[in-house]
Amino acid sequence: MGKHWTDRDVPGQQGRVAVVTGANTGLGFETAKVLADRGATVVLAVRDVEKGKQAAARFGAKADVTVQQLDLASLESVRTAAADLHATLPKIDLLINNAGVMYPPRQTTRDGFELQFGTNHLGHFALTGLLLDLLLPVAGSRVVTVASIAHRIRAEIHFDDLQWENSYDRVAAYGQAKLANLMFGYELQRRLAPHGTTASIAAHPGVARTELMRNSPAVVRALAPAVAPLISHSAERGALPILRAATDPGALGGQYYGPDGPGGYRGHPEVVASTPQSYDVATQQRLWTVSEELTGVKFPVG
Repeated sequence: MGKHWTDRDVPGQQGRVAVVTGANTGLGFETAKVLADRGATVVLAVRDVEKGKQAAARFGAKADVTVQQLDLASLESVRTAAADLHATLPKIDLLINNAGVMYPPRQTTRDGFELQFGTNHLGHFALTGLLLDLLLPVAGSRVVTVASIAHRIRAEIHFDDLQWENSYDRVAAYGQAKLANLMFGYELQRRLAPHGTTASIAAHPGVARTELMRNSPAVVRALAPAVAPLISHSAERGALPILRAATDPGALGGQYYGPDGPGGYRGHPEVVASTPQSYDVATQQRLWTVSEELTGVKFPVG
């Protein structure tokens, strides 16, 4: 292996089944494509089936790729998708919780949750809980949850107003959602550890040039052409920490992968640290309990 980990270091994935959320574009697409290229059976779990089919058509002719409808902003859709996957898959080796929304005007999910918290965290929390029985029997299986350097930006878990009903700050709301992703990943590992088969690993892409930025404030979009080349990298590079978390034989449950460059904006995928508050066990466990109550999903571990 060379000095820096790249997609060439992804081992063969023959016989493995990967479910990737938000896989029709950006980081999800790049992650799914590498996994398929290495021989994995890949399910593109996407909100828009037509876009999913268009994405699947961009994979090589030999790729074993299917499309599953999944709207993370609807718990009914999450339950339907989980039931469909139980009916079609004998097992899951990799569940990659990648899909997300960033900086939208205040909106709610179909269940009344603030859109960023409901989609990025609660939707993935529910999906993972409903699919975990397909992962637990599989030695070496992994749940990879995609977080963000935004978990450092005005981020805390606002238990007194999780849904931002009193006031709405889209940057702080995104920070809460991504902090929640990270805390979920860490608490999930604590609950999985006694089983010894499935690992929970987190990753972040740094600043990757994807469609996710479309709702950024106007000043950010105006500066982007000049600033982006200095602090960002491509979606292909942004996917590398996710791929390393998913496939590196040396990766361990509870680790967090991200770019090694200044600020974590870009660079090569390495184990990185998250904020001190993200490691707070009491907050992780309180968030877990609240998430179970809000989604109605109980996990078969812990």
